Amino acid sequence: MSYTVAVRALCEFTAKVGDLDLRFTPSPTSQEGIAGHATVTGRRNDDYQREISLSGDFGPLHVRGRADGYDPARRQLEEIKTYRGELDKMPANHRQLHWAQARIYGHLLCQQLQLPMLRVALVYFDIVSQKETILHEECTAEALRTYFEQHCSLFLEWAEQEMAHRQARDAQLTAMAFPHANFRPGQRQLAEAMYKASTRSCCLLAQAPTGIGKSVGSLFPMLKATAAHGLDKVFFLAAKVPGRQMALDACAIVKNSAPLLPLRVLELSAKASACAHPDKACHGESCPLARGFYDRLPLARAAALASGLILDKEAVRAIALQLDVCPYYLGMELARWSDVVIGDYNYYFDHSAMLYGMTVANDWKVNVLIDEAHNMVARTRGMYTAELEQANLKMLRKIAPEALKKPLERVSRQWTALLKEQDEDYLVHPALPEKFFAALQNVATAFGDYMTEHAAALDEELQRFYFDVLLLNRLAESFGDHSLFDVSKTASGSTVCIRNIVPAPFLASRFEASRSTALFSATLSPWNYYSDTLGMPEGTAWVDVESPFQAEQLAVRVADTISTRYQHRAASLLPIAELMARQYADAPGNYLAFFSSFDYMEKTAALFAQHFPGVPIWLQPRRMDDGARTQFLGRFGLETRGIGFAVLGGAFGEGIDLPGARLIGAFIATLGLPQINPVNEQIRQRMGHIFGAGYDYTYLYPGMQKVVQAAGRVIRTQSDKGIVYLIDDRFARPEIRQLLPTWWDVQLAER
Repeated sequence: MSYTVAVRALCEFTAKVGDLDLRFTPSPTSQEGIAGHATVTGRRNDDYQREISLSGDFGPLHVRGRADGYDPARRQLEEIKTYRGELDKMPANHRQLHWAQARIYGHLLCQQLQLPMLRVALVYFDIVSQKETILHEECTAEALRTYFEQHCSLFLEWAEQEMAHRQARDAQLTAMAFPHANFRPGQRQLAEAMYKASTRSCCLLAQAPTGIGKSVGSLFPMLKATAAHGLDKVFFLAAKVPGRQMALDACAIVKNSAPLLPLRVLELSAKASACAHPDKACHGESCPLARGFYDRLPLARAAALASGLILDKEAVRAIALQLDVCPYYLGMELARWSDVVIGDYNYYFDHSAMLYGMTVANDWKVNVLIDEAHNMVARTRGMYTAELEQANLKMLRKIAPEALKKPLERVSRQWTALLKEQDEDYLVHPALPEKFFAALQNVATAFGDYMTEHAAALDEELQRFYFDVLLLNRLAESFGDHSLFDVSKTASGSTVCIRNIVPAPFLASRFEASRSTALFSATLSPWNYYSDTLGMPEGTAWVDVESPFQAEQLAVRVADTISTRYQHRAASLLPIAELMARQYADAPGNYLAFFSSFDYMEKTAALFAQHFPGVPIWLQPRRMDDGARTQFLGRFGLETRGIGFAVLGGAFGEGIDLPGARLIGAFIATLGLPQINPVNEQIRQRMGHIFGAGYDYTYLYPGMQKVVQAAGRVIRTQSDKGIVYLIDDRFARPEIRQLLPTWWDVQLAER
């Protein structure tokens, strides 16, 4: 058995020493890096060889990578690094890592071309001045071979440990039985669809109802596929913290059912929540956990992986602090060696997605699970949207260092020029305004140069503005029909925004990098809406898992005599209150009532309390922290009764579990349609232009997804029974009814 490792991964393991130091930042963007490499190689002669694939072996270790360039006339191998700022301020351990990569490539090239000597060069390219600084050394093939073998020897013990882990893991996964005595109804169908998708190496959209055990039903087949299909890792991605906890619970169930299974499970957490010293900068002179980080990392890494624990964020933090390393960066390192990595969508799908970057760099074979995938459209739109507020620019111009005042003033002038052309409060530009974005590019360069010199001195608000500018500029490079550039004017100022509408073009590379990506949720209908907007690859499979529930478990009643349209809301308040009171009188218990806005909810609740004071009620607060959320849910007890009022699409419309008597019914007084406003109308027009279904893709499908999710709070187990009232005459329309779950028995409410 051989163990394959990328040159970069090998060197990061063996040659990184000293402090964690992020001061030589910000590094060039990926687009700037690509352009810098192209500039350097474009200056070379016609015989210059670019992007050379190289590989070599040391015992069971197979090392491979792609060298930047080779000049055969000078026998010079070049490792190109782009940067900005002063090169002599680059930390020494960064330079050491670069030399290690160059020398390893040097050995592989000498071996491939049978060269006795080679000039190994580091080419540092300043993206601002466009100047090259070349550091080189003359090396014999023998010296490079010795260097290569030294580093391979340092890594070999770890590689052998990893091979043994992989063999034991795959053997146990092959023999592993389903962790429960039986599959729940629908769970086997979901598991089979997941496994078949991995077998076919295709993506999957799986609509699977709540209550079948989707987390275990998806994780189990993907772990079986890990052994059968030679996978390196499974990424389990969730939209919210409860989803990550369900994934961790599923991993615990699997591990407990197979005590000999050496499955490494890691939960990734955001830097803000993982940081132990948020008041300190990420370098050794400021943070004690950054000082000597790479010297202590091997012990922390080994301790974490040998612990046998499920490495949730608390476990990672405890090990990190015990061994004096940064919890956040320890977690990033552990992602390299874990079998199942659990995290937020952004770790694989956003611009700088860590897991996606590692997958590509290390040529990993991965399967990706996406829980509650109905959130993917909104979440990925947000990842590829960026905006700036004029009020922030005005404030920053007052506090900015002198070196940044002129570039900020230029942005301000161009912003003012944009507004002079605009009479409306909201305007979409047909193309990006060149002068405005030239000013943004100029200010980004100025900020980058200043931060390289004064990273610790830059105000937090200035840093945030700078990163927003970087994202705007990056999105401008790929601007197209999938996005809008709009300017909004309000009483407090104006906002410019590149607003993503269709995330599909940005996600294509993510789907391509996995063997199989499976998106699953209780609400993925109609499938073509998600397939189109997310850009699911050709050949994507679709499965609509049969519900484990029976129609008699859930009474669905349409109150077709009530309209919840905006112009009818005042007249709807009393009829809704009376309907709720009648149902409560017939079957006292715990209910949830959902409304389209806080205003609508509060007015209905006030009227209900006035007319029916004997029924306990509680309201979702407008501003809610974790404590308030827990308090609201705490009212739904096994022995309690009352009605909780909430906003559809908010914290209580999905992701909460209130089985049995904790919740016996729901009133949904809205179709959940997004608000009609200038932004949504532009989205409707663009969706109509691209897909020919503007209203459905903008309003109807997202709204009905929220309705079905909210109704799904009522029936959680096969023993649950309950009732759902759909309050609006439009719910009686055939085109609306066909978007409801097929197992529902929908009837008109008694009048």
